[in-house]
Amino acid sequence: MAQKSAAAKTDEKIIADNRKARHDYFIEESYEAGIALVGTEVKSCRLGRVNLRDGYAAIQQGDMFLENVHISPYEQGNRFNHEPLRKRQLLMHKGEILRLLGKVKEKGYTLVPLRLYFKKGRVKVEIGLAKGKKTYDKRDDIAARDVEREMARAMRSKGRDID
Repeated sequence: MAQKSAAAKTDEKIIADNRKARHDYFIEESYEAGIALVGTEVKSCRLGRVNLRDGYAAIQQGDMFLENVHISPYEQGNRFNHEPLRKRQLLMHKGEILRLLGKVKEKGYTLVPLRLYFKKGRVKVEIGLAKGKKTYDKRDDIAARDVEREMARAMRSKGRDID
């Protein structure tokens, strides 16, 4: 069983990753959702012409939409090319959407796209249920990363001294 799940991970081809979201938010949970795209959007995704940085997901009238995600127009597209910042519907089960709606309303969470990837030939979005970080939280994360980097440097240099 473990081999099958490891093989499934290798089937994923990452299109775009939102590293800024992990810096600006505490990610509580993540969900996988399909996304409704037009043909030229899929072609732009295959070229990696996607920016998730300012994107967010919103729930309106029982449906979930991905907003403010920039997918560049396809260069060989003609008059049927897409609008780069249009609202795109996310495809999730109704129960999952209602559960997320409850959490977003009552606890002050937000939904941010973490990454966009191909899975078995289909474009998927990983949506994170996130809570905003304060400035001091961001500083603590940066300090912890610096300490870890210094420890790794010290361990590497210690290994060289022994030889």
